[in-house]
Amino acid sequence: MIYGYARCSTNESKQDINRQIKELKAAGADEVIFEYEHGDAKTKKELQMMLEISKAGDTIITLEVSRLSRSTQQLCELIDIIRQKRLRLMIVGSITIDCRTGKTDPMSEAFLQMAGVFSQLELAMIRARVKSGMENAKAKGKKIGRRPTTKEDIPANFLKHYAIFMEGKMNVSELARVCGLSRPTVYKYLKMIG
Repeated sequence: MIYGYARCSTNESKQDINRQIKELKAAGADEVIFEYEHGDAKTKKELQMMLEISKAGDTIITLEVSRLSRSTQQLCELIDIIRQKRLRLMIVGSITIDCRTGKTDPMSEAFLQMAGVFSQLELAMIRARVKSGMENAKAKGKKIGRRPTTKEDIPANFLKHYAIFMEGKMNVSELARVCGLSRPTVYKYLKMIG
């Protein structure tokens, strides 16, 4: 089995993961596993699930090392899992580590680890630039972050169902579901109205 793995850091409204999925299928993936999770997150549920269901001899392909992880430590742990499970890892058009015999080519493993170091460095540089930009904006007197939510921001759909909720015909979970909101958002709106 050839599994493709795609990952974006933010949700589908901000990043389109379909490009990765299309390219992974073109590279031979039988099934593409994807998720929206930050690169250095300690747990990537879909990646973990894919590693758990993969069997000796299977192949995992991804487009870039940074899709797997932006942490060198996590990447090394992933290589260990791939070795133990006797899998093959392919970075499309780049590095392949074949552990199906239980061993790795030391040069390929080293190149993959070096790519992981650069991926982690890139993330650190992005974070430093963002922090510097925010500090610069603050120094110029600009407000950073979202503006506070006001009663005027409460959607009409919520207000429409609020009366039913107040009559006791709907609980918070049901209100959240019919309005397409999270429970914390519903609680925030209830607090603002009440």
